[in-house]
Amino acid sequence: MLRPALTALLLTTTAALAEVPRVATDIAPVHSLVAQVMGELGEPALLVRPGASPHGYSLRPSEARALDQADLVVMVGEGLTPWLMQPVETLAGQAHVLHLLDAPGTTLLEKRDGATFERHDHAHDDDGHDDHAHDDHDDHDHDDDHAGHDHAEDGHDDHDHGSQDSHAWLDPRNGAAWLDAIAAELAELDPDNAATYRANADAGKAQLATLESEIAATLPETSAGFIVFHDAYQYFENRFGLAAAGSISLSDATAPSAGRIAELRDKIGELNVTCIFTEPQFDPGIIAALGTDGLSTATLDPLGTAAADPGAGLYPRTLRAMGTAFAECLGGNG
Repeated sequence: MLRPALTALLLTTTAALAEVPRVATDIAPVHSLVAQVMGELGEPALLVRPGASPHGYSLRPSEARALDQADLVVMVGEGLTPWLMQPVETLAGQAHVLHLLDAPGTTLLEKRDGATFERHDHAHDDDGHDDHAHDDHDDHDHDDDHAGHDHAEDGHDDHDHGSQDSHAWLDPRNGAAWLDAIAAELAELDPDNAATYRANADAGKAQLATLESEIAATLPETSAGFIVFHDAYQYFENRFGLAAAGSISLSDATAPSAGRIAELRDKIGELNVTCIFTEPQFDPGIIAALGTDGLSTATLDPLGTAAADPGAGLYPRTLRAMGTAFAECLGGNG
């Protein structure tokens, strides 16, 4: 027979565990950030399996069940996963929903048009991109934000998601801002563990600050032109002073047209392109179509699909691997 004191302890421990929110996340990098903040208190669910395109996806029964059971849904935003909006509405109607593109301090960039890009002088200094940052979200009333999923009520009508580049996690400072936003949501849902969430977020931010400095030290101060598989990397370029000459495809879910290939082929010499970046799902036949014999190639994996462990370490490993790929292909200092 259990002693009363031991019984009380077991009940208290069980209650504490039961209060930890159940969290569903859209993509692996976001799952990693949430796992960092939750630490040993819980494990978030990942909705979009590794290797799948987030731009179009059908939930498996286990993923739909995780969404249905979620107390909090953390997602980049409608621009990345428009298909997910309806399942969130129908399956997670009572859950809090955090759209990270709307989080305080997030740098947002507009989509680039065409197969080739004009070079822009994006600021990549230490001022935190105050001209882009959404500091106005600091005064949001959380009760109003979570009152429902009507976009007119939760503030999403303030932004044109169709014009924004949604690959914002590839700027490590956005990742740092998102750690704070995730910790704030979890602290609101689980006040007893608020200090742990905030401490974990602070540790993650310190790690990202160090990582940013390490990546910057390996990259060339000026780089020759390069082409990416699809236009997903301008946040990384913007942060580290790089500039792609163009992209082969519009997205990871869209095959390039013959006209787009022809435009890039004609521009490669003019743009001083020396490197082409592929992705894990890249069709090598496209390289041959571009007529790029002799150019360097490297692989970029923006979703961390090659990572064996999808946990808290995936996000920094993904950024570090991208930095290594850029340094090696562009002749950096790494």
